[in-house]
Amino acid sequence: MFWKILGAIVLVWIGIVVLGALLKALFPLVALAVVGTGLYFLFRAMSGDRESAKSPF
Repeated sequence: MFWKILGAIVLVWIGIVVLGALLKALFPLVALAVVGTGLYFLFRAMSGDRESAKSPF
């Protein structure tokens, strides 16, 4: 029983480490995507072409 509990703790710990590494690696890409999308919408809002600025939805 001890080894099952220890194994579960080790597996959870490894999962948390892997998830933390993935989030740390992907955070700059997500931040860049958010900034890029914001700049794109700002550009579209500031442009004078209202026909192409209509939402396709």
